[in-house]
Amino acid sequence: MTDKNRSQWDLGRFIETLTYFEVIPFLNWVQQLIQGRPQDNEKRPIGGRNVGVILVAGATGGVGKRVVKRLKERGDQVRCLVRDIDRARAILGNDVDLVVADITKSDTLTPVVLANIQAVICCTAVRVQPVEGDTADRAKYYQGVKFYQPEIVGDTPENVEYQGVKNLVEAAAKYLSKSNEKLIFDFTNPSTELKNVWGAVDDVVMGGVSASNIVFVENTALFTGNVSTANSGGFASVRTRNFDPTFDLSGYEGVELRVKGDGQRYKLFLRTDTKWDGLGYSYSFDTVANTWINVRIPFADLIPVFRAKIVKDAPAIDTNKVCSFQLMLSKFEYDGALNPKFSPGGFTLQVESMKVYGGETLPQFVLVSSAGVTRPGRPGINLDEEPPAVRLNDQLGGILTWKLQGEDSLRASEIPYTIIRPCALTEESGGKELILEQGDNIRGKVSREDVAEICVQALQQPEASNLTFEVKAGENSAESSDWKQLFSNLQPDK
Repeated sequence: MTDKNRSQWDLGRFIETLTYFEVIPFLNWVQQLIQGRPQDNEKRPIGGRNVGVILVAGATGGVGKRVVKRLKERGDQVRCLVRDIDRARAILGNDVDLVVADITKSDTLTPVVLANIQAVICCTAVRVQPVEGDTADRAKYYQGVKFYQPEIVGDTPENVEYQGVKNLVEAAAKYLSKSNEKLIFDFTNPSTELKNVWGAVDDVVMGGVSASNIVFVENTALFTGNVSTANSGGFASVRTRNFDPTFDLSGYEGVELRVKGDGQRYKLFLRTDTKWDGLGYSYSFDTVANTWINVRIPFADLIPVFRAKIVKDAPAIDTNKVCSFQLMLSKFEYDGALNPKFSPGGFTLQVESMKVYGGETLPQFVLVSSAGVTRPGRPGINLDEEPPAVRLNDQLGGILTWKLQGEDSLRASEIPYTIIRPCALTEESGGKELILEQGDNIRGKVSREDVAEICVQALQQPEASNLTFEVKAGENSAESSDWKQLFSNLQPDK
């Protein structure tokens, strides 16, 4: 389409742009009045959260259902691996993503189950219950706690605790990143929220007539349109609305784009200022026509600009509060210089993903095991002083022995992991001070609520990567936990 045919400035599109990006509150109020007021959780896109899915295996169990609840409260995308979908609905509700699979059957761990996962929390366990007919009078005691002679119900410990965990580890390893990267936008499988967060910001806002859009096709985001230099214009772009909370990208070195362009030079902007017309941090990158390339953009190379002019006294970008992202094709480089690879007319830039690189390694597989797994058969162990699970390991099909082998299958993988070995699990309220130790010597009890919280916190702490530890509750309540310090006190596995 020629400039002659596009020389008329479009007032309607100008107003539409300002309305979409909430520049003029009155316009947004009118739009809400006409279209209906949006729900509170639709007003502003959510940033700073995991883009990929966290897969929870054993999601209907005592720990698993609490893990799911906490992840949902944090705004994470959760997928629950279950064997009985009706039972899972009754326990977890109707607003949870459920997939039917069985970790003991490797052929059920399909791409449908594992697609787009960024972490796994495994809380699976064989079912143990008292032998039928046991009474309180026949109950045994350990440290004043009553327990009954137990037995395994359903599948064997070997199948669940070892082979099942091994199956899940091997299947997940094909999907989990082993590098120190974090996905920001995955356009290969865009969510509804992701589709609704990007909008066009073209030179119509300055009187120009260029027009662009972003569409989601062929598992990519397609930034496409027509750039015109008529009316002193010459740029087209797509930009996200401001995220709240913002993205914390501190600890990473830069942004990496996976793109296929048309040979022109484009710009990426990151913004820490929520103002519509505020400071942006820009980087220009060249594309190769019809070829997929990875573009790495170090944060240190971002240029502070305001309306294509370099702001020389601006500070370096504050990467812990990035509120928006923008892609642009412009006639101009910076300070009046021209883009040497710019051509007016139609353009296309496909984007597959946007991620940050160079960060610390976070755990990507959290396994809930059990304290005592190394004690059966360990020299010097007095079984009379041990908890029931250790004393009855043989009667329970070697449950702790198989749990240890399940742990070993995870440690042997290349997946960054955290292995949690809780002492006796209880239904008591959480919030106690937690004692984390290594060496598999502690005894005691711990709330399932607290174990679930450890699972969720471990995914956020690089200090928890490649750790195996036991945990029990202390005597006192804890107002808050310094998770970084708790994990830092432990030694990574060798």
